Amino acid sequence: MTRASTVLKLVYAALATVDTTLSASSEPSRHRARRFTKPLLLPTLAASFAADPRSRRSPLRATTLAGQAAGWVGDVALLRDEPKDFALGATAFATGHAAYISGLLAQRDPDASLAKPAAVGAAWAMGAPRTLLAAYRTAPALAPVLAVYSAILSGTAASAAVLGPQIPAGARRATLAGAGLFLVSDSILGLRKFVLADPPAWLEGAVMATYCGAQFLLAEGAARAGAPAAP
Repeated sequence: MTRASTVLKLVYAALATVDTTLSASSEPSRHRARRFTKPLLLPTLAASFAADPRSRRSPLRATTLAGQAAGWVGDVALLRDEPKDFALGATAFATGHAAYISGLLAQRDPDASLAKPAAVGAAWAMGAPRTLLAAYRTAPALAPVLAVYSAILSGTAASAAVLGPQIPAGARRATLAGAGLFLVSDSILGLRKFVLADPPAWLEGAVMATYCGAQFLLAEGAARAGAPAAP
């Protein structure tokens, strides 16, 4: 890992900490300040990933950068709170996860058990309908967009669970953890946005903390996928 990549990774961690703290506040002025922090998150993480020598050899490089670019569009869209902005954000994140899935499935183990993907699907079937029904009651036009997005997001976790042995074990673990943490983040987001009538301010901080961690782990997993094989 180069010095530039390490420094950028530390900058990302600092930005994530500041943005998470701002998002957990009940003061409107602090949320307005996020216009200067949130849009910097993924460009900084992407720059760190691109500067990492491991990423240059990674089979997941192109799809990870594409996922981060789409995620940046989603981040900016979700700075606003109108239904059309939420729909744009969900569409952007769905596009990003489609990129992640494309890269992960290209590295799948053809002999992998389907037990883990099935578990992801079962978790989605148990948790998603309640949020989607609440979203339909609140903003009917959003429900189909969110249904597609949540299914694609679950697809990222399912795909991460079947990576082949040509991907180093550390990369597989980081990628699966990142995809799982993304599911946690979006579950909290759905709960805060559509299910709870008066969610506490700190819940948005929980969304951002898990989201920033998820994006970091996906990038780290992709970088580790390009690490030289042990002699």
